[in-house]
Amino acid sequence: MATARVQQPQQPGPEERRRSNFVADSWAELKKVEWPGQAQVIQGTVVVLVACAVVGGYLYLNDQVWKQVVSKLFLGQ
Repeated sequence: MATARVQQPQQPGPEERRRSNFVADSWAELKKVEWPGQAQVIQGTVVVLVACAVVGGYLYLNDQVWKQVVSKLFLGQ
């Protein structure tokens, strides 16, 4: 006849404790953050969009100029 062993509840291992400490510490740090308001988010978004448009325009113009230079000098067209 087989006897059944009663399993003791296992204590969390060191990795489990580190993971739970990490989550708790991260949550505590997130509570300290001063989150931006709606106006700041909109202003930041506008700045990024304008910067993207300016850099995109610069790259487009630069590409058009160099396309002409390469076609005239190197390709003889």
